[in-house]
Amino acid sequence: MYEQPDKELKERILKYLDSVSKARNRDVARATGAPKEVVDQAIGGLAREDKIEYRSFGGVTYVALKGK
Repeated sequence: MYEQPDKELKERILKYLDSVSKARNRDVARATGAPKEVVDQAIGGLAREDKIEYRSFGGVTYVALKGK
């Protein structure tokens, strides 16, 4: 069973996304060192909190900071 995303992980995700224009979930997982399944949950939570947005380019979905 995987851990639940915590506030610290969400902050690390936001910090990483601030340093790039867009990223795939697996890139965020690699950069934060957290399991991809936990990062997926955290990204979903951040999207519901309206802090990040999903973007699709050529059939590939990326995440980015809202408005960046």
